[in-house]
Amino acid sequence: MPTALRWLISLLFIIQMYAMMALMAVVFTPWAIVSREGAFAGVHTYCRWVRWTARWMVGLRSEIRGEVPSGEVIIAAKHQSFFDIIMIVSVAPRPKFIMKQELKWAPILGWYALRIGCVPVDRGKRGQAITQMMAGVTEGQQLPGQLIIYPQGTRVAPGVPKSYKVGTGLLYDQLKQPCIPAATNVGVFWPRHGILRKPGLAVVEFLPALAPGQPLKDFMQTLEQVVESASDRLMAEAGFKVAAGKAVTGGN
Repeated sequence: MPTALRWLISLLFIIQMYAMMALMAVVFTPWAIVSREGAFAGVHTYCRWVRWTARWMVGLRSEIRGEVPSGEVIIAAKHQSFFDIIMIVSVAPRPKFIMKQELKWAPILGWYALRIGCVPVDRGKRGQAITQMMAGVTEGQQLPGQLIIYPQGTRVAPGVPKSYKVGTGLLYDQLKQPCIPAATNVGVFWPRHGILRKPGLAVVEFLPALAPGQPLKDFMQTLEQVVESASDRLMAEAGFKVAAGKAVTGGN
């Protein structure tokens, strides 16, 4: 398919994706106001819609590997684009996020995020952000669910190195909950920025749990090693190669 046509189809996909977000928000809001179950139903329905339309509109299939986390756990996930959020939320029973402060003011998205128990944090002020995060998570413990955090703090393009932030380790130490690492390759097909979506198989893989109680330094080293190595493996499956610290696409 010519790139120009693929770009146009990708644009149509994005338009309908956001249009459906608004429509589903209207449909589910009355239920969501009276019960968090309504908010979760709306969020799950929307995420599954995006996965389904990505498949038939732009040829982007999606697959969840590993055991889907349930109960009170931390999910520490590789974050490459909006689509890995969609995939995790589509299957996690009670997802809630550590999210950047600005998102709570986003129309529709912000209200639903707060309704399901997400914790807003000001990422620009590191010490304050950690304090906010710890306080917000402690308050949010009354809302059971799977706490999703991105250890690198933001979306990171495939092949680009970025250090892991200590906030994930502090939460792990405070909450005394298992941590489920999650790897992905979605950035190969769905970029951080831009319109074009590529066909292929996007994967989110839940890895074996890291039991609570590890020393902070050991936990952070293990988390980074397992997530990065698994993500590299998934990206290699998708035809993506990293050579001498530089990202080089292979195919697609």
